[in-house]
Amino acid sequence: MHSNQPKVRRITAAVSLALLGYGSAVMAQQADNGKLESVIVTANKRAQNLQDVPASITVLNDAVLQRANVRDLEDVPALSPALTLSYGTQPGNFSINMRGIGTFSLGIGVEADVAVIVDDVPLGMQAGAFKDLADVGRIEVLKGPQSTLFGKSSIAGAINITTKPLGGPWKTNATTYVTNDHEWRAGFSTGGSVSDTLRVRLAASKTSFDGTLNNLTTGKKLNGSKGDNLSGKLEWQPLDQLTLTLTPHYNRTEKFCCSTAFTAMSPGALYRNAPQLPPSVVLSGITVGPDNRDVRNDYPTGGKFHDAGTGVKLDWAFDDNGPLKGHTLTSISSYSKYHMDDYQDNDNTDVDILPFLLLPNGQPTGMHGGLYQYGYFDVKSTTQEFRLTSPDKGALRYVAGLWYGKNNLTRELTKAPLIQAYGTAYGADAWNTSKAIYGQGTWDFRADTSLIAGARYNDEDTGYNFRRYTVPPQAHALTEFYTKSDTDKSSTYKLGLEHRLNKDTMLYAMASTGHKGKAYDLTSGFTAATAKLPAVAPETATSYELGWKQSLLDNRAMFSVALFRTNFKHFQQSSSFFDDDGTFRTGLNSIGGLRTQGLEVEGSVRVTRELQLNGSFAYTEATIQEFENGPCYNVVNAAGTGSTPGPGCAQNPKYNNTFVQNLAGKTLPNAPKIKVNLGGQYDLMLPSQSFNGFIAGNTRYQSRTQFSLSQDPTTIQGAYSITNLSLGVKDKQDRYKVTLLVNNLFDKRYATGLNNAIANGTWSPKAPNTPIAVNTTEWMPPRDFQRYFGARLDVTF
Repeated sequence: MHSNQPKVRRITAAVSLALLGYGSAVMAQQADNGKLESVIVTANKRAQNLQDVPASITVLNDAVLQRANVRDLEDVPALSPALTLSYGTQPGNFSINMRGIGTFSLGIGVEADVAVIVDDVPLGMQAGAFKDLADVGRIEVLKGPQSTLFGKSSIAGAINITTKPLGGPWKTNATTYVTNDHEWRAGFSTGGSVSDTLRVRLAASKTSFDGTLNNLTTGKKLNGSKGDNLSGKLEWQPLDQLTLTLTPHYNRTEKFCCSTAFTAMSPGALYRNAPQLPPSVVLSGITVGPDNRDVRNDYPTGGKFHDAGTGVKLDWAFDDNGPLKGHTLTSISSYSKYHMDDYQDNDNTDVDILPFLLLPNGQPTGMHGGLYQYGYFDVKSTTQEFRLTSPDKGALRYVAGLWYGKNNLTRELTKAPLIQAYGTAYGADAWNTSKAIYGQGTWDFRADTSLIAGARYNDEDTGYNFRRYTVPPQAHALTEFYTKSDTDKSSTYKLGLEHRLNKDTMLYAMASTGHKGKAYDLTSGFTAATAKLPAVAPETATSYELGWKQSLLDNRAMFSVALFRTNFKHFQQSSSFFDDDGTFRTGLNSIGGLRTQGLEVEGSVRVTRELQLNGSFAYTEATIQEFENGPCYNVVNAAGTGSTPGPGCAQNPKYNNTFVQNLAGKTLPNAPKIKVNLGGQYDLMLPSQSFNGFIAGNTRYQSRTQFSLSQDPTTIQGAYSITNLSLGVKDKQDRYKVTLLVNNLFDKRYATGLNNAIANGTWSPKAPNTPIAVNTTEWMPPRDFQRYFGARLDVTF
């Protein structure tokens, strides 16, 4: 009891700060009258003031995104405590986690738990979200199940992205950004009103970051990225009642990630039991240690992708003479195509290792080269939505709609070298077609109290084709083929009550359900036995939330508080492991039940005209409730010659006597209990100059994090805090802005991924060599793993 007091004091202090007005890092812009501006969101598919929406939402507007130098989605969790990201070997394996919930290592047969929507169009595959956020005006982080309004892939939440609005006089913006660790960006946008009925906008950007690891083989960096973006927006109003909005986009990105570097290795290691391959040869020039950032790769790792598409939105505003007066009928159509080529160095060395490896029959391979893999993803998405929105006035306000969406996904993978012993080649197609009807409304049955109700009925058809091929240098031939199709009908609901104590205070209670469709584990581990099994069961959720939203000091301060609990059944979770040839793999599990619950506080306060403070706090417990056949981790055996399953792992006849552990009560991976963000900006007024100055800063804190579903104690990242500072000058006519910044001011090291392997097939000597248990650990350093400096110039003309 006594040992928990420091943690309780930290939590209490953070909540107190937020309630005093330090709140969310994102709430509002400054207004000339010294008050906070209202923030408009579209979380309920209609424009509303954030303080009037009965839900926990974090909003990142354009000013916040610029101040934090947000480039892509990977930067957003630093500004929203509800979010974390889990990384795989390439973007197809990334996962967005909301309140600790996310399906790590997404295959094409598994939906995401968090939907990403751009200008009312959901992405067909979550991997498409990991690109530069070009020309974005607002990001809304919607927490908890959003299935009633957004349907697929939003069982844990949604990220609603809106590009910058059109209108006003013609304006051109240009921005450049450069850092001392070789990141640079350049962006350009131009647009405005062409006439009373036509508005256009064109934006382009180019970005590059070398990376955080040193590849001694090539002399280049790893774990960086580069990208090109081109987007447009056209709004035409040929009739007073009709508005057409067109939003084409094109993106090309390469992420040369996500490699890890060795941080520890037990003495006596041999690579794949070959006496000719000790670490001094395989890892030549690399000093293995906690801060090691050197690797040796002779084959690239990461993904190179491009996507193109467009959305077409038609709004028809009914006049005041008919039965639908004041209503708006909206049609939203979209088509997009995403393609990614991915590749991975599987041996993590540039040595010619194949002559020293043995086939299963004990014979030498008779070949030269190394181990690697390559493949591609193809995703084609088509959507159509019809939506009827009532006027904002009146006691009853609602939105109702019809939805159609179709995704066709293809995955091809070949794992080399060109030998059967270490090779695999497969291809898979997955498809899902969903049709839905939905509605949500608010009824003011009293002047100060409203009832919120919503429902969605979804009919989904899913299926797959799976192909396995011979491995080169054999002639390409199909060796196995499996196919399956399923249907899934579901209903989700939302019911809530909102009560306004006065114009500044709102209380709400909300209950909602979520649904995610059937899943297929279409990876290299797919077998004939797997094909006979039914699809992984749909995932469901039931959520409860209590909230309080408050404005203070004549709208100079505002905050929100939310208490939540969400229970998931048949949660679809992948666990990761390294197979005998060192390749990173995942396996899909259906966890019987889990729960996420906690407290969130957000707010902002305008202390003076010059000073604004903001921040956020989240306490989240994401724990497994039922998972009796969970994965195990290994420990070195007493003799030091091999490994044994860790504590809690045992053979279970119910699961073919494999070693499993009951994970009930354990935490989900990458789900820190506490995240805090505190920051602010001070504007320095200079009456005698043509410009003003400013200084801004923020500190974010995160408690310890377990990266492994198996609960391996060596894959825990300790608590850390990161502080960023910036200062600069801004022209009073908004013609230019110069910003100097330092990120990770106190040079704090932390990891976004940790791996641990004991006595695996890659580094453990065995007979005829002297058997030794070798333990290796690896880390993945994030973008801001160390202090760096930058400068930014924004110009408007």
